[in-house]
Amino acid sequence: MFFRWDWLRPQLTAPIVPTLGPIHPDALSVGIFEDILRAADTGDFLPYDKDQRWGGEKDEKALRENVVHQPDHTLIPTLNRRGRGTVKVFAYGSSDSAMGEAAELAAKLASTHAVASARIVRPLGPEITHPRGTRIHLKDLTTSPCPAPDGPVHPIAAWPTAVQKTFAPFAETMAADGLAFLHTQVQAGRCGPVLATAVEDRIVGAIGPMEVRMDAIGRRQLMPQYFAVLPEARGHGLGRVLWQAAMHWGQTHGAAYQLLQTEVGGPSDRLCRSEGLTSLGFSHMTHI
Repeated sequence: MFFRWDWLRPQLTAPIVPTLGPIHPDALSVGIFEDILRAADTGDFLPYDKDQRWGGEKDEKALRENVVHQPDHTLIPTLNRRGRGTVKVFAYGSSDSAMGEAAELAAKLASTHAVASARIVRPLGPEITHPRGTRIHLKDLTTSPCPAPDGPVHPIAAWPTAVQKTFAPFAETMAADGLAFLHTQVQAGRCGPVLATAVEDRIVGAIGPMEVRMDAIGRRQLMPQYFAVLPEARGHGLGRVLWQAAMHWGQTHGAAYQLLQTEVGGPSDRLCRSEGLTSLGFSHMTHI
């Protein structure tokens, strides 16, 4: 065993795991971290990796030989060859010296692997007073009903053909939010349904794909979705209606929970907070 759980567990201020992203707090274990290192050797997806639904190969892997594991801090670097390449160092532990060590390691590994970007990912607990970066929310789908919302939300395939045809230009407009990629997956039949809302027979918002998969401890998780509303259609509650429809779909399809990541202070963050989701902490990324 590479990691000592009595060292690592106190350092996990937020449930963020290299190459996997946020996971349910109940699933945090030394086994998850050991699995990540083993996957780095094989290049395979872990059975509970959310990225495996897109097929292909895993883009990001842990750099096992460069892991730093000490009683007061742990540094786990990863390498992603997509585009011009990125090295990230996941820095667990609160000391300033650990952050300095993480910065030096990220810069060194970016040079060694000839990639363009070096970053530090620092998990921060939910008690942080002035957070920055990304907030991790938990929606527990087992504690109370998630009724279907009032509003025009249906799977894209359930809309009339003329409305369905407006999804392509909508997706292109919202490409920066991942909707163009989602559209290609829908066209290829590679993903679950996408929920959409329309105004005057034109799709102006969408969330998807809707899929439920098992997590590392066998609980059914509603997978993360791409989510966007046209700028000119915002301010009328359509984003909330779409999100509520997604939670209703997840609950009726047996999901126990969903994890969401939102930019602190952004529209989705405000929506999640107003809906009473549990904040699990934050992920703050620094570019070196």
